[in-house]
Amino acid sequence: MPTVLRVGPYRFFFYASDRGEPTHVHVERQDNVAKFWLDPVRLQSSGGLSRVEIGRIEKLVSQHQSELMEAWDEYFRG
Repeated sequence: MPTVLRVGPYRFFFYASDRGEPTHVHVERQDNVAKFWLDPVRLQSSGGLSRVEIGRIEKLVSQHQSELMEAWDEYFRG
């Protein structure tokens, strides 16, 4: 499960088994997690994160969308 980005307390990563799903990224802070689709950026699921924090993470995903999509392509389509 490669880490593709770190911003503050957040780690952005993929699972190797994600290959068959639409382009997305998992984000974690401690034991709290979220999953965002990347095109278009939208929340797919979350656990343990407040609505405010989800909004903050969504902004980060949007800001780094192209970088995250490139990392997805390199990892899964390499």
